[in-house]
Amino acid sequence: MSQPASPFSKQQLLPQEETLEVFKQKRELYIGIPRENQYQEQRICLTPDAVNAITSNGHKVLIESGAGDGAHYTDLDYTNAGAEITRDTKKVFSCPLLLKVEPPTVSEIELLNPQATVISALQLKTQKKEYFEKLAKKRVTAIAFEYIRDEDGKYPAVRSLSEIAGISSVLIASEIMAATNDGNGLMFGNISGVPPVEVVIIGAGTVGEFAARSALGLGANVRIFDNSITKLRNIQAHLRQTVYTSTIQPKNLIKALKRCDVAIGATRGKDRSPVVVTSTMVEQMKKGAVIIDVSIDMGGCFETSEVTNHTKPTIEKFGVIHYGVPNIPSRYPKTATLSISNIFTPYLLELGENGGMENALRFNKGLRNGLYMYHGILTNKSVGEWFDLQYSDINFLIF
Repeated sequence: MSQPASPFSKQQLLPQEETLEVFKQKRELYIGIPRENQYQEQRICLTPDAVNAITSNGHKVLIESGAGDGAHYTDLDYTNAGAEITRDTKKVFSCPLLLKVEPPTVSEIELLNPQATVISALQLKTQKKEYFEKLAKKRVTAIAFEYIRDEDGKYPAVRSLSEIAGISSVLIASEIMAATNDGNGLMFGNISGVPPVEVVIIGAGTVGEFAARSALGLGANVRIFDNSITKLRNIQAHLRQTVYTSTIQPKNLIKALKRCDVAIGATRGKDRSPVVVTSTMVEQMKKGAVIIDVSIDMGGCFETSEVTNHTKPTIEKFGVIHYGVPNIPSRYPKTATLSISNIFTPYLLELGENGGMENALRFNKGLRNGLYMYHGILTNKSVGEWFDLQYSDINFLIF
């Protein structure tokens, strides 16, 4: 007896996993890395070792001459790693995939080829509506690395840069306090018979945790303030030692600020950082005390803070020295470059293995979370609401 004809074709009877594998064909990437031209930005997205790993996998990397100078990587380092070096900025921007630390400027967007892909920071608070309109006009696909999530749902780029900013805040404070820098002459370090430096940290996130870790390592007395009991509990567990923690109550905070030598602001808000310390509170602090406002890129959590730069990093108010440089990690460009490069490299190799950006966005939810522009269509709700622009759900566009 003959078998009845199947209503399905052989292709339709293939298991779903096998069908997906058909689409995953390795693809060669052509990556462009331009020289950063924003003020005091010295980082680069990939180290020579990372470039070597990428070119060894059959991809091409084109780097603008001098792009690694700020992080002390020479053109020769990149050439030896398999990259091509050019002095032609336009040629770099014409690459199908562009990597940048800072978001491209409006004039740089003009240099992009239509349908290009850009991976960079977004820095939403510094952007204007025109930026997104220009990207849309060029039908660009854009990913913000600060929004990329890992398998744990965390933001690896933000965490890495926050770790650097937290550690830096303590190192910067110790420099400012040196008498050679017209500071109060106090030194971190648990010197026998000498009272330790008093440090107040406002905010128990990643910046706060790494600032506390550094300050404790240098023998300081640390007091941590945050309104989240969960964050305070976590920071105690991560530091593996008992430190003074408190919710942000004005009476306790003023008492701690009056006696501290260093105050570090590390709070975040949705639109801007909440102002936790008023100018009246700053007035009551010791003369020569140091404020490091790490939250200055989002407005600052000290009312008296002002944006400064690496050339003239401090101002003085009420006898208290204020440090308000927004891009602290670029003070240590080599470390920051290594950190960013470690995040970028696996994603780039995955892009090649998955057959390009289209497939990578299908298979990688974390990468998809960083996407804010897809072929010129805005896909990020926050950006759409912030700038009153129409946006679409990415899940309806790629499946």
